[in-house]
Amino acid sequence: MTAYESPDARRGTGARDAVSATVPGADGVRGAGPAAGDGTGGARTADTDRARGADVPYAPGGYDAVVLAGGAARRLGGADKPGVRVGGRALLDRVLAACADAATTVVVADPRDTARPVLWAREDPPGAGPLAALDAGLRRTTADRTVVLSADLPFLEEETVRRLLTALRGSAADGVLLVDSEGRDQPLVAVYRTGALRRELSALASAHGGLTGLPLRRLTGALELTRIADPVASFDCDTWEDIAAARERIREHGHVLDEWISAVKDELGIDLDVDTALLLDTARDAAHGVARPAAPLTTFLVGYAAARAGGGPEAVAEAARKAMALAVRWAEEGTAEAGLGTAPGASGGGSAPGTDPTPGGTPGAAGAGGGPDAG
Repeated sequence: MTAYESPDARRGTGARDAVSATVPGADGVRGAGPAAGDGTGGARTADTDRARGADVPYAPGGYDAVVLAGGAARRLGGADKPGVRVGGRALLDRVLAACADAATTVVVADPRDTARPVLWAREDPPGAGPLAALDAGLRRTTADRTVVLSADLPFLEEETVRRLLTALRGSAADGVLLVDSEGRDQPLVAVYRTGALRRELSALASAHGGLTGLPLRRLTGALELTRIADPVASFDCDTWEDIAAARERIREHGHVLDEWISAVKDELGIDLDVDTALLLDTARDAAHGVARPAAPLTTFLVGYAAARAGGGPEAVAEAARKAMALAVRWAEEGTAEAGLGTAPGASGGGSAPGTDPTPGGTPGAAGAGGGPDAG
């Protein structure tokens, strides 16, 4: 269930099991059934959309985002769900990070501090339900495509948003949404054509004298939609059990480093693609070639140098390359010095690898006369 709780959006506890599952790719693209036919007698699928030219690369921006964050969170005892922290970050901030390249992001809720700048809107009256909230958010958007999200999606990532947008760009559908682990539509993890949303919301308001209390299925049932199965990205936090499951998964070995980097970037206000493997290699070379404490200090200096060079992934890569090359040279010098201490013809036993040369002497100096007892 999404941030706005409605009976038609409820799902069973089986979705919690999906949190530990492997995230599937976009291989689960499905049509909306016979009503969404394309004239071929079948439902819309990835293949029929590609035949229309759906294989279109993602282009950043060009869309607005509306995040619904004003639900009552009754199953959390009325807690401030958007502000609940998972992996050190508020759920709302995690969602905002996933749509960071939107031209405009509107959050429908009472204003609060957020990690990213947003516009605020509120349905009238407050608590009137998801369709009224969506309508309020759309009034502040201008793009042809609108990503619509709830504020309780701990595993939503930019790549998922890009996948949705790419699927819609080459499709004639009104929207593309995710499907959860039980095959249920998640209409608040989706991208829609803004004109289609406004058209159907207007029709519903005219037919019912307003949008208050109307369920989301009244809207999605009137739209032609393409579906993508993704049980992890569509996982939402309705209960404290869900939140505990999300927190546990984030701390699993395979996820914790990426999650930590994302949390630090948000906390520091950094919007940068971090090449984690490159920085770890830099730290490893500094630790092995110099000394263990050199690892964190070196990566700090790499970041500082990259910032002075204008920032960006290229600046980080160049600074890391230089630091790694220096660490290699440093290690090679140490190896060479150790070799000189045991070179053929050196008398007196020389210095053992890894030890300091004789005080006051020259590395590899012959004879015992260089010792402290020399007369």
